Amino acid sequence: MSRICQTLGLTESQTEIIAAVRAFVDKEVIPHAAELERADAYPQQIVDGMRHLGLFGLMIPEAYGGLGESLLTYALCVEELARGWMSISGVINTHFIVAYMLRQHGTDEQKQRYLPAMATGDVRGAFSMSEPELGSDVAAIRTRATRTPEGDYLINGQKMWLTNGATSSLVAVLVHTDEGADTPHRNMTAFLVEKPTGFGEVVPGLTIPGKLDKLGYKGIDTTEMIFDDYRASAADILGGTTGRGFYQMMDGIEVGRVNVAARACGVGIRAFELAARYAQQRSTFGKPIAEHQAVAFGLAEMATKVEAAHLMVVNAARLKDSGERNDLAAGMAKYLASEYCNEVTQQSFRIHGGYGYSKEYEIERLMRDAPFLLIGEGTSEIQKQIISKRLLADYRI
Repeated sequence: MSRICQTLGLTESQTEIIAAVRAFVDKEVIPHAAELERADAYPQQIVDGMRHLGLFGLMIPEAYGGLGESLLTYALCVEELARGWMSISGVINTHFIVAYMLRQHGTDEQKQRYLPAMATGDVRGAFSMSEPELGSDVAAIRTRATRTPEGDYLINGQKMWLTNGATSSLVAVLVHTDEGADTPHRNMTAFLVEKPTGFGEVVPGLTIPGKLDKLGYKGIDTTEMIFDDYRASAADILGGTTGRGFYQMMDGIEVGRVNVAARACGVGIRAFELAARYAQQRSTFGKPIAEHQAVAFGLAEMATKVEAAHLMVVNAARLKDSGERNDLAAGMAKYLASEYCNEVTQQSFRIHGGYGYSKEYEIERLMRDAPFLLIGEGTSEIQKQIISKRLLADYRI
Protein backbone atom coordinates (compact mmCIF):
# COMPACT_ATOMS: atom_id res chain seq x y z
CA MET A 1 0.00 0.00 0.00
CA SER A 2 1.28 3.42 -0.91
CA ARG A 3 1.53 5.72 2.12
CA ILE A 4 2.23 9.43 2.30
CA CYS A 5 5.52 10.77 3.63
CA GLN A 6 7.83 7.99 2.51
CA THR A 7 11.52 8.95 2.47
CA LEU A 8 13.82 7.80 -0.31
CA GLY A 9 17.49 6.95 0.09
CA LEU A 10 17.44 5.69 3.67
CA THR A 11 20.01 3.17 4.84
CA GLU A 12 18.97 -0.23 6.13
CA SER A 13 19.77 0.91 9.67
CA GLN A 14 17.61 4.02 9.33
CA THR A 15 14.73 1.99 7.93
CA GLU A 16 14.91 -0.50 10.80
CA ILE A 17 15.03 2.22 13.47
CA ILE A 18 12.05 4.10 12.04
CA ALA A 19 10.05 0.87 11.63
CA ALA A 20 10.77 -0.02 15.27
CA VAL A 21 9.59 3.40 16.44
CA ARG A 22 6.45 3.17 14.34
CA ALA A 23 5.63 -0.26 15.78
CA PHE A 24 6.24 1.07 19.29
CA VAL A 25 3.91 4.01 18.65
CA ASP A 26 1.14 1.79 17.28
CA LYS A 27 1.36 -0.65 20.19
CA GLU A 28 2.39 1.44 23.22
CA VAL A 29 1.42 5.04 22.49
CA ILE A 30 -1.78 5.39 20.49
CA PRO A 31 -3.84 3.01 22.68
CA HIS A 32 -2.89 4.91 25.88
CA ALA A 33 -2.45 8.52 24.75
CA ALA A 34 -6.08 9.59 25.27
CA GLU A 35 -6.21 8.43 28.88
CA LEU A 36 -2.83 9.94 29.77
CA GLU A 37 -3.67 13.19 28.02
CA ARG A 38 -6.99 13.58 29.82
CA ALA A 39 -5.25 13.05 33.17
CA ASP A 40 -2.35 15.33 32.18
CA ALA A 41 -0.20 12.48 33.49
CA TYR A 42 3.49 12.11 32.77
CA PRO A 43 3.88 9.06 30.46
CA GLN A 44 6.57 7.31 32.48
CA GLN A 45 5.96 3.87 30.97
CA ILE A 46 6.17 5.26 27.45
CA VAL A 47 9.34 7.18 28.31
CA ASP A 48 10.86 3.98 29.70
CA GLY A 49 10.05 2.30 26.39
CA MET A 50 11.75 5.13 24.51
CA ARG A 51 14.84 4.63 26.66
CA HIS A 52 14.77 0.91 25.88
CA LEU A 53 14.70 1.74 22.16
CA GLY A 54 17.78 3.91 22.61
CA LEU A 55 16.02 7.10 21.49
CA PHE A 56 17.68 9.29 24.12
CA GLY A 57 21.05 8.48 22.58
CA LEU A 58 19.94 8.57 18.96
CA MET A 59 22.18 11.47 17.83
CA ILE A 60 24.86 11.14 20.49
CA PRO A 61 28.13 9.79 19.02
CA GLU A 62 28.96 6.13 19.53
CA ALA A 63 32.12 7.16 21.39
CA TYR A 64 29.85 8.38 24.19
CA GLY A 65 27.49 5.40 24.15
CA GLY A 66 24.93 6.74 21.69
CA LEU A 67 23.73 5.42 18.34
CA GLY A 68 25.51 8.12 16.34
CA GLU A 69 22.58 8.62 13.98
CA SER A 70 21.86 11.64 11.80
CA LEU A 71 19.47 14.54 12.26
CA LEU A 72 17.41 13.01 9.43
CA THR A 73 16.95 9.78 11.39
CA TYR A 74 16.03 11.78 14.46
CA ALA A 75 13.49 13.90 12.53
CA LEU A 76 11.83 10.83 11.04
CA CYS A 77 11.61 9.22 14.49
CA VAL A 78 10.07 12.42 15.88
CA GLU A 79 7.54 12.36 13.05
CA GLU A 80 6.50 8.85 14.11
CA LEU A 81 6.35 9.76 17.81
CA ALA A 82 4.24 12.87 17.17
CA ARG A 83 1.92 10.81 15.02
CA GLY A 84 1.13 8.86 18.18
CA TRP A 85 1.12 11.73 20.69
CA MET A 86 2.90 15.04 20.23
CA SER A 87 3.83 15.32 23.92
CA ILE A 88 6.20 12.35 23.88
CA SER A 89 8.21 13.91 21.07
CA GLY A 90 8.62 16.92 23.37
CA VAL A 91 10.22 14.69 25.98
CA ILE A 92 13.23 14.13 23.73
CA ASN A 93 13.35 17.46 21.86
CA THR A 94 14.94 19.57 24.59
CA HIS A 95 17.15 16.60 25.52
CA PHE A 96 18.57 16.45 22.01
CA ILE A 97 19.07 20.18 21.70
CA VAL A 98 21.25 20.12 24.83
CA ALA A 99 23.09 16.98 23.70
CA TYR A 100 23.69 18.55 20.29
CA MET A 101 24.99 21.77 21.86
CA LEU A 102 27.34 19.75 24.08
CA ARG A 103 28.54 17.72 21.10
CA GLN A 104 29.19 20.81 19.00
CA HIS A 105 30.36 23.34 21.59
CA GLY A 106 31.16 21.59 24.87
CA THR A 107 34.63 21.15 26.29
CA ASP A 108 36.09 17.63 26.28
CA GLU A 109 35.46 17.45 30.01
CA GLN A 110 31.81 18.47 29.58
CA LYS A 111 31.29 15.90 26.83
CA GLN A 112 32.81 13.12 28.91
CA ARG A 113 30.82 14.16 31.96
CA TYR A 114 27.36 14.45 30.43
CA LEU A 115 26.99 12.70 27.06
CA PRO A 116 27.31 9.06 28.21
CA ALA A 117 24.61 9.56 30.85
CA MET A 118 22.45 11.46 28.37
CA ALA A 119 22.77 8.62 25.86
CA THR A 120 21.13 6.22 28.32
CA GLY A 121 18.56 8.76 29.49
CA ASP A 122 19.95 8.77 33.03
CA VAL A 123 20.59 12.49 32.56
CA ARG A 124 17.80 14.33 30.78
CA GLY A 125 18.30 17.69 29.14
CA ALA A 126 16.27 20.90 28.88
CA PHE A 127 17.16 24.36 27.62
CA SER A 128 15.94 27.81 28.55
CA MET A 129 16.00 31.14 26.72
CA SER A 130 12.56 32.71 27.04
CA GLU A 131 11.54 35.01 29.89
CA PRO A 132 8.14 36.32 31.04
CA GLU A 133 8.39 39.74 29.37
CA LEU A 134 10.47 39.21 26.24
CA GLY A 135 8.87 36.48 24.10
CA SER A 136 10.95 36.11 20.95
CA ASP A 137 13.20 39.11 21.72
CA VAL A 138 16.12 37.04 22.97
CA ALA A 139 18.47 40.02 22.95
CA ALA A 140 16.42 41.58 25.77
CA ILE A 141 16.95 38.83 28.35
CA ARG A 142 17.32 40.08 31.90
CA THR A 143 18.54 37.00 33.74
CA ARG A 144 22.10 37.90 34.65
CA ALA A 145 25.22 36.09 35.80
CA THR A 146 27.57 38.27 37.84
CA ARG A 147 31.15 37.16 38.44
CA THR A 148 32.23 36.99 42.07
CA PRO A 149 35.74 37.81 43.41
CA GLU A 150 36.26 34.06 43.87
CA GLY A 151 35.70 33.44 40.15
CA ASP A 152 32.24 31.89 40.45
CA TYR A 153 29.00 33.39 39.09
CA LEU A 154 25.78 34.38 40.83
CA ILE A 155 22.74 34.00 38.59
CA ASN A 156 19.55 35.98 39.19
CA GLY A 157 16.39 36.18 37.12
CA GLN A 158 13.32 34.32 35.91
CA LYS A 159 12.93 32.00 32.93
CA MET A 160 9.64 30.96 31.32
CA TRP A 161 8.24 28.12 29.19
CA LEU A 162 10.81 25.58 30.28
CA THR A 163 9.78 22.27 28.68
CA ASN A 164 10.70 19.30 30.88
CA GLY A 165 11.47 21.78 33.65
CA ALA A 166 10.72 19.33 36.46
CA THR A 167 11.81 16.06 34.84
CA SER A 168 15.15 17.27 33.47
CA SER A 169 18.40 17.07 35.40
CA LEU A 170 20.59 19.24 33.15
CA VAL A 171 19.43 22.62 31.82
CA ALA A 172 21.29 24.81 29.34
CA VAL A 173 20.38 28.39 30.33
CA LEU A 174 21.08 31.55 28.34
CA VAL A 175 21.91 34.53 30.58
CA HIS A 176 23.36 38.01 30.26
CA THR A 177 27.01 38.50 31.21
CA ASP A 178 29.04 41.71 31.18
CA GLU A 179 31.45 41.15 28.30
CA GLY A 180 31.69 44.79 27.28
CA ALA A 181 30.65 43.89 23.73
CA ASP A 182 28.94 46.47 21.52
CA THR A 183 26.03 44.14 20.62
CA PRO A 184 23.66 42.38 23.05
CA HIS A 185 24.24 39.00 21.40
CA ARG A 186 27.91 39.03 22.36
CA ASN A 187 27.04 39.66 25.99
CA MET A 188 25.31 36.32 26.47
CA THR A 189 26.60 33.10 27.96
CA ALA A 190 25.13 29.60 28.17
CA PHE A 191 25.47 27.88 31.54
CA LEU A 192 24.96 24.18 32.21
CA VAL A 193 22.82 23.88 35.33
CA GLU A 194 22.67 20.51 37.08
CA LYS A 195 19.68 19.87 39.33
CA PRO A 196 17.56 17.05 40.75
CA THR A 197 14.11 16.39 39.30
CA GLY A 198 10.99 17.72 40.96
CA PHE A 199 9.38 21.00 41.99
CA GLY A 200 10.22 23.64 44.58
CA GLU A 201 13.68 24.87 45.53
CA VAL A 202 15.54 21.94 44.01
CA VAL A 203 18.99 23.33 44.90
CA PRO A 204 19.97 26.49 46.79
CA GLY A 205 19.04 29.51 44.70
CA LEU A 206 17.09 27.57 42.05
CA THR A 207 13.32 27.06 42.17
CA ILE A 208 11.07 25.17 39.75
CA PRO A 209 7.49 26.30 40.53
CA GLY A 210 4.48 24.13 39.74
CA LYS A 211 3.55 22.92 36.29
CA LEU A 212 1.83 25.44 34.00
CA ASP A 213 -1.68 24.46 32.89
CA LYS A 214 -1.97 24.49 29.09
CA LEU A 215 -4.63 24.17 26.38
CA GLY A 216 -2.89 21.14 24.90
CA TYR A 217 0.56 19.57 24.95
CA LYS A 218 -0.50 17.72 28.09
CA GLY A 219 1.48 15.14 30.03
CA ILE A 220 4.77 16.97 29.62
CA ASP A 221 5.74 19.48 32.30
CA THR A 222 6.17 23.12 31.27
CA THR A 223 7.47 25.35 34.04
CA GLU A 224 9.15 28.55 35.09
CA MET A 225 12.70 28.59 36.42
CA ILE A 226 13.65 31.14 39.07
CA PHE A 227 17.25 32.03 40.01
CA ASP A 228 17.98 33.79 43.29
CA ASP A 229 21.72 34.03 43.84
CA TYR A 230 22.23 30.60 42.29
CA ARG A 231 25.98 29.90 42.34
CA ALA A 232 27.56 28.48 39.19
CA SER A 233 31.22 27.78 38.54
CA ALA A 234 33.31 28.71 35.52
CA ALA A 235 33.33 25.00 34.63
CA ASP A 236 29.57 25.23 34.07
CA ILE A 237 29.98 27.59 31.11
CA LEU A 238 29.21 25.74 27.88
CA GLY A 239 32.47 25.54 25.95
CA GLY A 240 34.37 27.21 28.79
CA THR A 241 34.21 30.71 27.31
CA THR A 242 31.73 33.47 28.09
CA GLY A 243 30.04 35.60 25.44
CA ARG A 244 29.27 32.75 23.00
CA GLY A 245 25.94 31.64 24.40
CA PHE A 246 23.65 33.25 21.84
CA TYR A 247 25.38 31.60 18.89
CA GLN A 248 25.52 28.23 20.67
CA MET A 249 21.81 28.44 21.41
CA MET A 250 20.91 29.46 17.85
CA ASP A 251 22.83 26.45 16.55
CA GLY A 252 20.75 24.26 18.85
CA ILE A 253 17.53 26.00 17.84
CA GLU A 254 18.11 25.00 14.21
CA VAL A 255 17.90 21.39 15.39
CA GLY A 256 14.84 22.31 17.44
CA ARG A 257 13.09 23.87 14.46
CA VAL A 258 13.60 20.72 12.42
CA ASN A 259 12.12 18.84 15.38
CA VAL A 260 9.02 21.06 15.55
CA ALA A 261 8.54 20.77 11.80
CA ALA A 262 8.78 16.98 12.08
CA ARG A 263 6.27 17.05 14.93
CA ALA A 264 3.90 19.05 12.73
CA CYS A 265 4.26 16.43 10.01
CA GLY A 266 3.49 13.66 12.50
CA VAL A 267 0.36 15.39 13.79
CA GLY A 268 -0.69 16.13 10.21
CA ILE A 269 -0.21 12.51 9.17
CA ARG A 270 -2.37 11.35 12.07
CA ALA A 271 -5.07 13.92 11.28
CA PHE A 272 -5.13 12.67 7.69
CA GLU A 273 -5.24 9.00 8.77
CA LEU A 274 -8.17 9.68 11.07
CA ALA A 275 -10.04 11.62 8.39
CA ALA A 276 -9.43 8.98 5.70
CA ARG A 277 -10.69 6.23 8.00
CA TYR A 278 -13.73 8.14 9.25
CA ALA A 279 -14.70 9.26 5.75
CA GLN A 280 -14.92 5.64 4.63
CA GLN A 281 -16.93 4.55 7.68
CA ARG A 282 -19.42 7.41 7.86
CA SER A 283 -22.25 7.44 5.29
CA THR A 284 -24.63 10.19 4.21
CA PHE A 285 -27.16 10.27 1.39
CA GLY A 286 -26.66 6.57 0.77
CA LYS A 287 -22.89 6.40 0.39
CA PRO A 288 -19.65 6.87 2.39
CA ILE A 289 -18.78 10.55 2.71
CA ALA A 290 -15.41 9.79 1.11
CA GLU A 291 -17.33 9.38 -2.15
CA HIS A 292 -18.67 12.93 -1.95
CA GLN A 293 -16.41 15.16 -4.03
CA ALA A 294 -16.11 17.86 -1.36
CA VAL A 295 -14.72 15.37 1.16
CA ALA A 296 -12.56 13.53 -1.39
CA PHE A 297 -10.99 16.80 -2.53
CA GLY A 298 -10.38 17.72 1.10
CA LEU A 299 -8.48 14.48 1.65
CA ALA A 300 -6.41 15.15 -1.46
CA GLU A 301 -5.50 18.62 -0.22
CA MET A 302 -4.60 17.31 3.24
CA ALA A 303 -2.30 14.60 1.94
CA THR A 304 -0.57 17.00 -0.46
CA LYS A 305 0.11 19.53 2.31
CA VAL A 306 1.54 16.92 4.66
CA GLU A 307 3.68 15.47 1.88
CA ALA A 308 5.08 18.91 0.99
CA ALA A 309 5.90 19.65 4.63
CA HIS A 310 7.58 16.26 5.04
CA LEU A 311 9.83 16.89 2.03
CA MET A 312 10.91 20.25 3.47
CA VAL A 313 11.74 18.61 6.81
CA VAL A 314 13.84 15.98 5.05
CA ASN A 315 15.67 18.67 3.07
CA ALA A 316 16.41 20.77 6.17
CA ALA A 317 17.68 17.76 8.10
CA ARG A 318 19.90 16.57 5.26
CA LEU A 319 21.38 20.05 4.87
CA LYS A 320 22.32 20.14 8.55
CA ASP A 321 23.76 16.63 8.34
CA SER A 322 25.93 17.65 5.38
CA GLY A 323 27.46 20.52 7.35
CA GLU A 324 25.77 23.18 5.25
CA ARG A 325 24.05 26.20 6.75
CA ASN A 326 20.38 25.32 7.20
CA ASP A 327 18.76 28.24 9.03
CA LEU A 328 16.81 29.19 5.89
CA ALA A 329 15.68 25.62 5.21
CA ALA A 330 14.85 24.98 8.87
CA GLY A 331 12.87 28.21 9.10
CA MET A 332 10.94 27.40 5.93
CA ALA A 333 10.24 23.85 7.07
CA LYS A 334 9.07 24.95 10.51
CA TYR A 335 6.88 27.71 9.09
CA LEU A 336 5.24 25.65 6.36
CA ALA A 337 4.86 22.44 8.36
CA SER A 338 3.26 24.14 11.37
CA GLU A 339 0.84 26.18 9.25
CA TYR A 340 -0.11 23.17 7.13
CA CYS A 341 -0.51 21.04 10.24
CA ASN A 342 -3.12 23.44 11.58
CA GLU A 343 -4.94 23.54 8.25
CA VAL A 344 -4.92 19.75 7.89
CA THR A 345 -6.06 19.22 11.48
CA GLN A 346 -8.95 21.64 11.02
CA GLN A 347 -9.94 19.92 7.76
CA SER A 348 -9.93 16.56 9.52
CA PHE A 349 -12.04 18.09 12.30
CA ARG A 350 -14.60 19.27 9.74
CA ILE A 351 -14.77 15.84 8.12
CA HIS A 352 -15.53 14.36 11.54
CA GLY A 353 -18.41 16.80 11.92
CA GLY A 354 -19.99 16.91 15.37
CA TYR A 355 -17.98 13.90 16.53
CA GLY A 356 -14.79 15.91 16.12
CA TYR A 357 -15.94 18.06 19.03
CA SER A 358 -16.18 15.05 21.34
CA LYS A 359 -13.32 14.01 23.59
CA GLU A 360 -14.07 10.42 22.61
CA TYR A 361 -12.50 11.10 19.23
CA GLU A 362 -8.76 11.56 18.80
CA ILE A 363 -9.08 14.54 16.47
CA GLU A 364 -10.24 16.67 19.44
CA ARG A 365 -6.79 16.27 21.04
CA LEU A 366 -5.02 17.08 17.79
CA MET A 367 -7.05 20.27 17.51
CA ARG A 368 -5.62 21.40 20.87
CA ASP A 369 -2.05 20.23 20.21
CA ALA A 370 -1.58 21.69 16.72
CA PRO A 371 -1.65 25.41 17.71
CA PHE A 372 1.43 24.94 19.88
CA LEU A 373 3.46 24.17 16.77
CA LEU A 374 2.72 27.67 15.44
CA ILE A 375 4.68 29.22 18.31
CA GLY A 376 7.17 26.56 19.49
CA GLU A 377 10.84 27.35 18.66
CA GLY A 378 9.80 30.71 17.23
CA THR A 379 6.45 31.89 15.86
CA SER A 380 5.56 31.83 12.18
CA GLU A 381 6.24 35.56 12.11
CA ILE A 382 9.76 35.02 13.46
CA GLN A 383 10.35 32.33 10.84
CA LYS A 384 9.23 34.71 8.08
CA GLN A 385 11.59 37.33 9.45
CA ILE A 386 14.49 34.85 9.33
CA ILE A 387 13.53 33.66 5.84
CA SER A 388 13.18 37.17 4.40
CA LYS A 389 16.51 38.37 5.84
CA ARG A 390 18.36 35.42 4.35
CA LEU A 391 16.65 35.78 0.98
CA LEU A 392 17.33 39.52 0.76
CA ALA A 393 20.98 38.89 1.66
CA ASP A 394 21.28 36.26 -1.07
CA TYR A 395 19.39 38.32 -3.68
CA ARG A 396 20.83 41.72 -2.78
CA ILE A 397 21.20 44.06 -5.77
